[in-house]
Amino acid sequence: MKLAVYGKGGIGKSTTSCNISTALAKRGKKVLQIGCDPKHDSTFTLTGFLIPTIIDTLQAKDYHYEDVWPEDVIYTGYAGVDCVEAGGPPAGAGCGGYVVGETVKLLKELNAFDEYDVILFDVLGDVVCGGFAAPLNYADYCIIVTDNGFDALFAANRIAASVREKARTHPLRLAGLIGNRTSKRDLIDKYVESVPMPVLEVLPLIEDIRVSRVKGKTLFEMAESDPSLNYVCDYYLNIADQLLALPEGVVPNDAPDRDLFALLSDFYLNPTKQAPKTEEEELDLMMV
Repeated sequence: MKLAVYGKGGIGKSTTSCNISTALAKRGKKVLQIGCDPKHDSTFTLTGFLIPTIIDTLQAKDYHYEDVWPEDVIYTGYAGVDCVEAGGPPAGAGCGGYVVGETVKLLKELNAFDEYDVILFDVLGDVVCGGFAAPLNYADYCIIVTDNGFDALFAANRIAASVREKARTHPLRLAGLIGNRTSKRDLIDKYVESVPMPVLEVLPLIEDIRVSRVKGKTLFEMAESDPSLNYVCDYYLNIADQLLALPEGVVPNDAPDRDLFALLSDFYLNPTKQAPKTEEEELDLMMV
């Protein structure tokens, strides 16, 4: 099973991805996580350090694929999750999609894809240009990470549009949304009412999720020394269980930008007022 995780920049994609990968490993699956971001820090909480990127390795080998060995590019992190960082082109030059393509090409040369039960792409991209939409060409499911804010849901809507386009030619489905570190879900609910899609999980505002990123540890590793965090791990295990059940998923119909803006802004500008009770309802209430 191949997963592609997308979402607004800074929304917590990598932290979420690392914890989902760990949850899948805890369920007995052999997992490979591929970071598709020039920052090459997707797998930081799994390995505890910034691993060398595939592009760096290929450059060092003068792009002779036959000289690259699996141990040159694949690093094992927490819970046995294997990690790869694609890296990226120089700033202002090149294409991120090309880098992802080269990464997949090399891993296929190494027969790496045949060794895993789950491959998870953690992808940069708020608006999802053609280049960074490349992992959708290989994925069975897309997962969108969002919060309860307009910007994140706007990005989610654009990602949903990318899934719809890719699904025309690829066996791709949207597994659903994950709300990350949000105290409310009213806007999320309003959005999925307009653009129907599953909500896999909504994680509340938990400071330890942010702290885990700084510490370079997954929530599961932190929970080993602090069992009070086990309840946070249960959120990710729930997501893993839903994915392992091979959900049908959806091909979403994204909302036009202006319609989405009107939908979400109107939710706050014109909140629904509770209709006055009829005389009959008032009587029923008095009888109760």
